[in-house]
Amino acid sequence: MNESFLNSVRNRRSIYSIDNTSPISDNKITEIVNEAVKYTPSAFNSQSARVVILYGIQHEKFWDITTDILRKIVPAEAFGSTEQKMKSFKAGHGTILFFEDQNVITKLQNDFALYKDNFPIWSEQSSGMLQFVIWTALSDNGIGASLQHYNPLVDEEVKKTWNIDKSWKLIAQMPFGKPVEAPGTKDFLPLENRVKIFS
Repeated sequence: MNESFLNSVRNRRSIYSIDNTSPISDNKITEIVNEAVKYTPSAFNSQSARVVILYGIQHEKFWDITTDILRKIVPAEAFGSTEQKMKSFKAGHGTILFFEDQNVITKLQNDFALYKDNFPIWSEQSSGMLQFVIWTALSDNGIGASLQHYNPLVDEEVKKTWNIDKSWKLIAQMPFGKPVEAPGTKDFLPLENRVKIFS
């Protein structure tokens, strides 16, 4: 058993308190993302994952856009906590946007009609694996991150701002940076209620 891999899995946590620095270079972060996109599995080897990395001003712009959109729909009396959350994400070093290319999914549905209903599900599963791989790799390199889902509210503005292909469907957003606070204790349900073994 590869304990180093399992230790990485154990150590990955949702880190919400981050700052705008990074213990590794942007080039190294980009390299991690590239490796993850290349090697994370996908159904029928579809390679439908698409990723946008936002650093610096571009990262801050994303959270400004999200804040402005939420301001229009969240009641004013409740917006204070939402705004603080947006500021905490904006305080980070960057944001990774995860997409799935729907043109790839549609082609697979047409080519393999028997599995038509499954391809969108498999696409989401593949994206989840990619998110986990990148998240864990960042954690291994001393970077804190969390996974957010402000789609589909921000989809239209994101595509317009960064000239994203219309076929790319936004799945999740991952703000990241140097952790400034350790995460709290995590509780676990009994494994005997979650894992069944037959032999």
